[in-house]
Amino acid sequence: MKAATTLQREQQLIALDSVSELPQADTAARIAAYFDPGDLVIVNDAATLPATLMARTQMGQRIELRLAQRRGASLWLCLALGSGTWRDDTNARHAPPALATGARLTVGKTLSAHVVGVSNLSERLLTIRFDVAESELLAALYRQGEAIQYSYHKQRLPLSWLQTPYAGRPWAIEMPSAGRAITWDVIGRLRARGVKIARLTHSAGLSAMGLPELDACLPLQEHYDIPLETIRTIDDCRKRAGRIIAVGTTVVRALEGCVEERGRLQPGEGDTRLVIGEEFRPAVVDGVLAGLHAPGESHFRLLSAFASPNALEAAWKHALTVGCQSHELGDAMLIAPQRLSQAPSHSQR
Repeated sequence: MKAATTLQREQQLIALDSVSELPQADTAARIAAYFDPGDLVIVNDAATLPATLMARTQMGQRIELRLAQRRGASLWLCLALGSGTWRDDTNARHAPPALATGARLTVGKTLSAHVVGVSNLSERLLTIRFDVAESELLAALYRQGEAIQYSYHKQRLPLSWLQTPYAGRPWAIEMPSAGRAITWDVIGRLRARGVKIARLTHSAGLSAMGLPELDACLPLQEHYDIPLETIRTIDDCRKRAGRIIAVGTTVVRALEGCVEERGRLQPGEGDTRLVIGEEFRPAVVDGVLAGLHAPGESHFRLLSAFASPNALEAAWKHALTVGCQSHELGDAMLIAPQRLSQAPSHSQR
């Protein structure tokens, strides 16, 4: 199935009650039916950057740079890949030519950069300073960069297809893809049911780097910004005994990372290294809306903080029987303690 067809087909939903651990199949367009008045949905409003850049070394060798982490004014940690394209499996990409500190790179037609550091983990992980002012860099990225994508897609995806409808600041390295399910129509339906919607911004990072020793470091430290209004809305939801549902694990990492590192939710910007897994117990959120992923994938393990591995595997098998698709741009899974048995009967399949 071509990527265009995948993105244009109606997105499906697997709703999993984290108490009864019973899954139901529905369409993502009807997700509001699984919320009650007084519940709160929190989205990540980061816009997706064109974070893939083609570059050449001083010797004329061609490399691909994928932005991985902003480290300062015009300073970025980047993943460097050798020959091949996004159509090739990231795990099979060749290593880039060895680059030492001080090496210069030509990026596109007008942008240049130099290497200021090489990671001890791998020569593929470089710290690069672009040779333009920070105020000019963003415009240069949009002129010359493309969105990061992976080989399971069949055609190049326009950057516009990788944005949520409420995207704001361009912080995300990869799309906060759980937000695909929260369309303007869904937002209208949620509000009509008395569900509150709040936002934060989180710099969703790379999901794969192509080497086991690098993938083991994911997720990298990521930056976030939590508005005071969002914290007040969370407090109000708690007072009303509503449920707090994070749209994507990036929202979970921002909120729970803030609590873990500061002792409580505080407004403003921060950085999180939080890793979510089966042993993690959320202090803020009650559930999560995420992409649908297969057992064994790293994202599947993240969801085990909200439901047991057995329940997730059962939900995965149920998803296969109704023709759901996995990966970031596939179908969605909602995991929350909720009365799914009271959802409209035609949500069953």
